[in-house]
Amino acid sequence: MNCTAQVVLSSFSTWSGKTDVGSVLLQPIWDFVTSKEHLIRSPFYPVLFSFTVYMVFCLPYLALDALSCKIPALKKFQVQPKARPTLSMVLHCLAHTVYSHLVFIFPLTVAYWYWRPVYLPLVAPKLHRFLLDIVACMLLFDFQYFSWHLLHHKVPWLYKTFHKMHHKYTATFALATQYSSTWEMLSLGFFANVSPILLGCHPMTEMAVFVIHIYLSVEDHCGYDLPWSMHRLVPFGLCGGPSHHDLHHEKFVSNYAPYFTHWDKLFNTLAQKTAKKP
Repeated sequence: MNCTAQVVLSSFSTWSGKTDVGSVLLQPIWDFVTSKEHLIRSPFYPVLFSFTVYMVFCLPYLALDALSCKIPALKKFQVQPKARPTLSMVLHCLAHTVYSHLVFIFPLTVAYWYWRPVYLPLVAPKLHRFLLDIVACMLLFDFQYFSWHLLHHKVPWLYKTFHKMHHKYTATFALATQYSSTWEMLSLGFFANVSPILLGCHPMTEMAVFVIHIYLSVEDHCGYDLPWSMHRLVPFGLCGGPSHHDLHHEKFVSNYAPYFTHWDKLFNTLAQKTAKKP
């Protein structure tokens, strides 16, 4: 083998040892994120990011609510076709969300920002680790929230004091997602943030988990069972979906897990919505 071939093979071996497909996919995204480091390090960033992502996910469903009375075809995707949020309900929930972010979430995120300074490594996580950590975080949160949720339904004082507020609307809609008491909001926020820390996740994974949590929470409350809903993409009935959670808001006595169904199956608290008649 000539010298040129040896150099090429040596260079390829070195490159392949340090680079994988995941790095090629994730590194450009992470490079873009780190290029905004001056924004991410701001104490205002967490609360603005949280509120912006939440509203971005809510707006399409609010648009469907507005259009559903004019486009009958949308009715077949509604979990409760006869229910439709009024403007006053939407504005009430929006005002509560803004209030919660300003009065509670902002001070706490500033304290968290001070206690745990932002760390942005140069290298993105490996793709397999990125995906496995996301799944692990979602499963851990699912267990945490199921335990919290079941306890707050089984103990009357806890339900009346802390959780009843979230059940004001028996027909869910997107902005009802964060309509909850301060204790509930802070508890779930703690679970969502502590899981990636406990599992030692990369900051990119933390951000992805945060966004996924918001999206799935909004989807659970959106009131629409769409073809791309998570429970339709994940096989074997592993995920509950909007109908699953809407039934919890309607009946109160089943479907306590937020995303997956295994805990409700194990505790015999799983219920299915009756299929719609054609």
